[in-house]
Amino acid sequence: MPHFTAPDGTRLAFHVRGEGTPLLCLPGGPMRASAYLGDLGGLSDHRQLHLLDLRGTGASAIPADPTTYRCDRQVDDVEAWREHLGLDRVDVLSHSASGDLALLYAARYPHRIRTLTFVTARARALGIDFTGQQRREAAELRAAEPWYGQGRAAYDAVWSGTVTDEEFEAALPFFYGRWDGAARAHAASDVEQSNESAADAYATDGAFAPAPTRAVLAALDVPVLVLAGELDGGPRPQVAAEVAKLFPRAELAVQPGAAHYPWLDDPRHFVSTVAAFLGQGIPERTDDA
Repeated sequence: MPHFTAPDGTRLAFHVRGEGTPLLCLPGGPMRASAYLGDLGGLSDHRQLHLLDLRGTGASAIPADPTTYRCDRQVDDVEAWREHLGLDRVDVLSHSASGDLALLYAARYPHRIRTLTFVTARARALGIDFTGQQRREAAELRAAEPWYGQGRAAYDAVWSGTVTDEEFEAALPFFYGRWDGAARAHAASDVEQSNESAADAYATDGAFAPAPTRAVLAALDVPVLVLAGELDGGPRPQVAAEVAKLFPRAELAVQPGAAHYPWLDDPRHFVSTVAAFLGQGIPERTDDA
């Protein structure tokens, strides 16, 4: 497994899947090991995925200073990774909470960005976050599901900060477009892959300065894809659209029937969308595919 050394001496690991032009992939959580990304629904057939285990997760070392888990303090980890790979400019894909890390990296090193892909990603670094009302709107879209009655109260508890372990498990179906065996197996890996203490530090005070970040990214003249799930509560499609408007060359894609992990909900649609954006398109999905 390849490794490199961060500026503070922490040894960081990444995983490589597929062949072709590298795509640097940042996992969410926050602070979940990259294993849950898998091959992003088969995107590794079109790009060489480089999946980073953020410090203190997966095969990466635990840093000596736990304050370096804060999002802005991990930006130079990404830059050290780029240097290690010997790439002048990079294509970066981020999922969920790592949207903030990708935004801060692009703001600090805009000349190193070739493309940005945000997959159901957060944008607190831009001063945009999800509201309780938006979460409720997304939950109500699932009212016909057989698990809705038991899961709805649990889902609300997740965002109130009072959730128990049992309630968190009951709320998990809301994060997937289909609550099938693949989704259950994927959800079951969350706890073992996540560093909870690191997650608590990720977005602490001082991590984000939205105004200067927005100012830099408003002049970022590179292609940007903001992909949202139709059923996702974070972000809702209208929030993703708000994020896309802050870039000069962004496009918005809303994946039908998808929630927070669109590469699991409909791999073909997801890969078609992202690969086409990256310039290596595959045939579009058809109704009988």
